[in-house]
Amino acid sequence: MTSLKWWQTAVFYQIYPRSFADGNGDGIGDFKGMTEKLDYLASLGVDALWLSPHFPSPNWDCGYDISDYQSVAPEYGTLEEFKLFLAEAHRRNLRVILDLVLNHTSDEHPWFLESRSSRDNPKADWYVWADTPPNNWQSCFDGEAWTYVPERDQYYYHFFMKQQPDLNWHNPQVKEAMWDAVRFWLDLGVDGYRLDAIGTIFEDPDLTPHNVPMTLAELRRSTELAKTPEEKERIGEYWKEMFQNQLDRPGVHDVMKELRSIIDGYDNDRMLIGEDENIDYLGSGADELHLVFNFPLMRTKVITPAHIRSNQQERLPKLEALSAQQGWPCNTLGNHDCSRIYTCFGNKLHDAELARLHAALVLTLKGTPFLYNGEEIGMTDYMLTDISQVKDTMGSWYYHAIVTDMGVHPEEAMVRTAEMTRDKNRTPMQWSNKPNAGFSPDEVRTWLPVNPNYKEGINVYEQDQNPDSLLNYYRHLLRIRKGSSALKEGEYIPLHETAENYFAFLRVSDEQKVLVVLNFSEERLELDFSKTENVSEKKLQTLFSSAVRSHTEPVIEKLTITPFEVFIAELV
Repeated sequence: MTSLKWWQTAVFYQIYPRSFADGNGDGIGDFKGMTEKLDYLASLGVDALWLSPHFPSPNWDCGYDISDYQSVAPEYGTLEEFKLFLAEAHRRNLRVILDLVLNHTSDEHPWFLESRSSRDNPKADWYVWADTPPNNWQSCFDGEAWTYVPERDQYYYHFFMKQQPDLNWHNPQVKEAMWDAVRFWLDLGVDGYRLDAIGTIFEDPDLTPHNVPMTLAELRRSTELAKTPEEKERIGEYWKEMFQNQLDRPGVHDVMKELRSIIDGYDNDRMLIGEDENIDYLGSGADELHLVFNFPLMRTKVITPAHIRSNQQERLPKLEALSAQQGWPCNTLGNHDCSRIYTCFGNKLHDAELARLHAALVLTLKGTPFLYNGEEIGMTDYMLTDISQVKDTMGSWYYHAIVTDMGVHPEEAMVRTAEMTRDKNRTPMQWSNKPNAGFSPDEVRTWLPVNPNYKEGINVYEQDQNPDSLLNYYRHLLRIRKGSSALKEGEYIPLHETAENYFAFLRVSDEQKVLVVLNFSEERLELDFSKTENVSEKKLQTLFSSAVRSHTEPVIEKLTITPFEVFIAELV
């Protein structure tokens, strides 16, 4: 086996702290609960945990509006409880990375309170200020991107909501303060960071206006109403044009290089992954980020073999071409900001089968896989029905904007809000078939409603008892991956590249060659790999199958694949 870094062979599991495990019974997840569930995570077979923000916050954006970078939100516990969680995770050989929000703070952060107090304050230049709104830029969450502060008689800029003012990264003092926060958690022993929204750190210095003939709320509404391909294409161009002057400016690379130099000063291979798909943020392969996400893989309505092949053909050569060392892929199909995999990529007929195929896809492609809590039991989106239930401020803003400004009926507005809000995929983890899904005591009102389908077997307790459950499927697949050098580190070689119904490929390491076949159809297939380039071996040794197979080993000349089967075999 080659000497890959731990983050290249690890499977990451994202924990959304507010919704993962309620240890003190107040309806909100916390570190006590997370610590109690570490054995579950170890038994699942993951290797590393990514925590969404756990810092003190007014929670206008569910923790991404941070008011103290060096502490723990009281609802999640104390710093001592965080240290215990970290130590217990490390004791189980689980690495831990944290969310790092570089672009902005909360408007309740002491830095901003000082900055807004007067133009003469020592921190007056820590944020982005203007005497009058210099352009028509929009916040991507709630309308105008410039908000007035009477104390200074000026406007501050915010790419996200007005409670999230953008930091001025041109100010060296801002950088040093942020780097102090970075070192604080690294000194405690965290293993790295997932970097939030890195493309938003800098803006067009000329403050060039956009040319979209509508507001953000109107654009969202137009997106919902667009029907023809031409309308959808035009709306797609409007989305690009609206924010093109507020994203992906060149200065981000210098910031990433500074951060990488800090990370590299620590032992145990600390790592950085950016919430971005742009391979340019890997720099030379050795001087910026370690990983970026393969978001294009999930940017489709239907996962098809053709889409997967195209994605890999587009992405892998770019990673391999990095100058200092080959870039490493990173694959995911879901997170806290998008619809759950089971809902998003199901087809209403074969959701259960497709969920297993999609899990296998992420865990067998070349690269580091990221899973989102609840995927392993098939949690689904939960559509809220009353605006009073909505906690995602972006959702409540949109509801009121289209009702008040556009005259949309409240009933339709709620349907649209439930579809667009991120609350639908952030509901509490479903641990059992007890009231509140075992997340909180039954008499407690959880911070978001629990999806009632926990009563239908979509919970950890019942699936733990069932050897054929999705949970045990994940455990089995993760064990197979962990024991296979080819699946962890091998090269990717596509096979049968014109096949429409199935996706076949090899993973090849120095020690092992593995064949993976994912049947995305209802058809029974008979496949012949004996004359395929890169397949010289004549025997297959089954490592994993989602179907019931006979005890005789399959043959490479006539390999039978059942509908929606996941088949993994070593070539020997």
